Amino acid sequence: MDLYYSPLAGTSRAILMIGKALGLEFNKIEINVVKEEQLKPEFAKINPQHSVPTIVDNGFTLWESRAILTYLIEKYGKDDSLYPKDPQKRAVVNQRLYFDLGTLYKALGDYYYPQFQKKAPADPELFKKVEDALGFLNAFLEGQKYVAGDSFTVADTAILATISSFTIVNLDLSKYTNVVSWYENASKVAPGWEENLKGLAALKALVETMK
Repeated sequence: MDLYYSPLAGTSRAILMIGKALGLEFNKIEINVVKEEQLKPEFAKINPQHSVPTIVDNGFTLWESRAILTYLIEKYGKDDSLYPKDPQKRAVVNQRLYFDLGTLYKALGDYYYPQFQKKAPADPELFKKVEDALGFLNAFLEGQKYVAGDSFTVADTAILATISSFTIVNLDLSKYTNVVSWYENASKVAPGWEENLKGLAALKALVETMK
């Protein structure tokens, strides 16, 4: 299975983590997003949205990381522990995945990416959205060990990848006590965590050069 990815992106790192959890071997094809390789015509033929990660699984092409995550589990998972089949449990997992896509990861990108990519000044209104998103996550985790129920799921994988990116930009998470406790535990039990750490090291090096 071909995986077009960037280790800098939490979305790609989440796929690598799930791959390890499922025992999958990817043919990893790194796309240098800093050099905008995702815009090259040959990649556009595979994915006209120019986005990574993208997989090609025996001729089946798919992008959008959360869609990829659930596809891989449903096709290759030996059980439903990471993505429960129970409708209500699955609905909560889906809600958390959509929250990551539309709120948490979006807030991270909207606030930090312009600063690093375009040297734009920090926007306090966008930072407020970062704080709001983290506050929501903190509320989700009240009395909970994991983000979508009483066991580790794919929602934890996706949100771990996002929160770990926040740690690289040295965002102080200390006031989000539930998030801190969850992160410390979930990062220890997450399958494939070492894959995330490799990408974080690359991201940290890039951030240092862009400061």
